[in-house]
This record gives sequence, structure tokens and C-alpha cells, in this order.
Amino acid sequence: MIALSLFLAAAACEAPAALVRHCPGETFHILQLGDSHTAGDIITQPLRRLLQLRFGAAGRGVLAPGRPYAGYLTYGVTADQSGVWTVSASFGPAFPGSRPVGLSGYTLTSASAGAAIGLTSDDEANRFDRFVVCALREPGAGTLRLRVGDREEGWPLASPRRDAACRTVDSDVPAETASLVVSDDRAVSITSLATFRRAGGIVVSNLGVSGSQLAHLSREHEAVVRAEFDAYRPDLIVLAFGTNEAFSPRFDADSYERELRRGIARIRRLAGAELPILLVAPPGAATRDLALAGNGGLPLRTCGPRLYAPTALDRVRERQRLVADELGLGFLDARAAMGGPCAAPAWAARGWMRADLVHFTRAGGEQLGWMFAAALLQAQAR
Repeated sequence: MIALSLFLAAAACEAPAALVRHCPGETFHILQLGDSHTAGDIITQPLRRLLQLRFGAAGRGVLAPGRPYAGYLTYGVTADQSGVWTVSASFGPAFPGSRPVGLSGYTLTSASAGAAIGLTSDDEANRFDRFVVCALREPGAGTLRLRVGDREEGWPLASPRRDAACRTVDSDVPAETASLVVSDDRAVSITSLATFRRAGGIVVSNLGVSGSQLAHLSREHEAVVRAEFDAYRPDLIVLAFGTNEAFSPRFDADSYERELRRGIARIRRLAGAELPILLVAPPGAATRDLALAGNGGLPLRTCGPRLYAPTALDRVRERQRLVADELGLGFLDARAAMGGPCAAPAWAARGWMRADLVHFTRAGGEQLGWMFAAALLQAQAR
């Protein structure tokens, strides 16, 4: 069973304590921030599919611009880019000329006329009639040409001072494609983009950065994040971090809890104090590294011959549950959904986890996504 506790106000058209507070013709937007489990969309894709089958599809949601790294996955739509682009990221080393980043964790910058970023829906269900783009405005910036279906318009980004803005382009009919084209040789920087359907339904946005920890959210520029929250209007924020924290060579539970509280306070300040937040405790994992296995300061937990569950995963889970209870947040225990601390080897034997015993195969992601959806629907039905 998934441990799920939530304190959420319900909309008038739903039962008390409903999680997915969906009314016919309205949109409910779940925006998940996380690490590689979120970036790969392995778990969020089946969650998205099941909720949209139940309540209707309101778009693919928010994405990083273009293809910010090799292997970038975008189920439901195909992302592409051409021309010369540089990538700034919230995780990894900064470089001279790095640009501010927002919720996606990536900003793509180009000063090459004709350089383009595009999206194409993979099927009819992912067509869209609303396209949103967020970018930096700053002195000397260039102009973007935005095209959605047959509609096209220019967006000058030059501004007396640096800030962030989002632009919405609506189409009269569902579109299959959208594109952004750099008009001249002046730099433009794009922080995120999104597709929606105005008829309403469910949106599940997955914004993850591989290798990242919750602390890296503090590297996202506040002006950009605030503009994106205003534009994308999430109804539920999901924070799915903890795996990389638990695999750190040194883990301090008190420091982690302080960082968790700071991150939640920052989101509430930028997105609104009443916005519901759900913490997802990290999935189970296993390691053969004794140093990593004991980094939580607890007795080793043996899961097989020379195989151990990192004890810091216990610490992360404990502190997340404590903070969720104190602050009135939702809490979902992904490791419990898998079957407990030593479930990873069994999942790998079924073909549900990769050989690293940390990441999931597509089949394993389907399992967790279905469990997550079932828990949300159960909460919605109460």
C-alpha cells in the first residue's frame, strides 16, 4: 500500500478532502519537481495517462525548452531544436555567461538568426490550443517568432532591466505543432514552454534534473520562477527528491530537514501559501558500497549477499514525513509502494529496475505510476 496523507481543501463540485479537485470543463495541473526519476517521465507518464483517461486530457504541460541534454524524453510530444544553442542548468558547474534558470532547471540561449525550438504532438490526444513560452527579458535581447498551428506573432524581449516574462498564444483549433525562431543575431534565452487544452482536464508536468537534490531548487532564479508559477498556475506541487541526498557520501539529517523546510517556504512564497504540496519519499534502492549503505548513521540493512539498502533513505523518509505532518503537506511513500526497504532486488529480478538498483525500467515505472494514480484517485473519492 502507498502511505498517503493529505490535508487539502476541496472544490465545491467534489467530495470533502478531494485531492484531484476536478470539475467538468476545468483544468487541474499537477506540477512535479524532482531528480532523474522525474526527468525520465518513467513514473509520471503512466500517472498522466491514467488520470487523463479518467478526467480528460488538458495538455502535455510544462517542459524544458528544446532538447537540453542527450536522451531527453518527452512522451506525448516530440521536442526538437536546430541552430546553435547554449544550455544553462540548475545542477552542474556554472560557466561564464550562464543564464538564470527557472522551474525546468534549464535555459536555452541563442544569438543565431534562424535557430529554432519546436514541439510536435505525437497523437491527437496531445494536440493543443494554448502554447505558453517563458523567457528572459533584458537589455539588448532579440526577438522571438512564435508560431502555433497557422498563427504567428513576434515577441520582442529587449527590456531596460533583466526580468522574466511568459507569453501565451491561443489557437482557434487544436494544433499539432508549435515553434520558436530567433529573428536576428541578438541573444534570446528561453526558460520553459508548455502546451495546454483550454477545454479542461488533467495536466501532469514533470520537471526533473538528473543528479539534482532539493537544495538545487535554490539555484533557480526567483523572478523566473515567480513568472512561471503565474503563467502555469499549478493546482498541486509534487516534490520528488531524496535519492541523490541519500546516496551522498555524507548525509546529515538535520541539515537535510533545514533545507527541506527552506525549499517548501520558498515555493509557498513564490507560488502562494495556500497551494497544496505533496512530498514523495524516494523509491527503494540498493547498493554494494558499504560506505554508502551506512551513510545514514543506522545499522546496516542487508538485502542479499553483499547488497544493502542505504540507511540514509530511512532518514530522508523520516524527515519528510515529519515535515509533511507539521506543515500540513501531502506525503506519499514510494518505497513502501514497492514493498519496503529491500524491494529493489526483487523489482530488478522482475525486470522493473535497472541493474544499478536505483533507476526503473519502463515496466517498473508503469507499476509505480499506476500505484501513484490509484492512491490519488482513492484520496479523491473520499
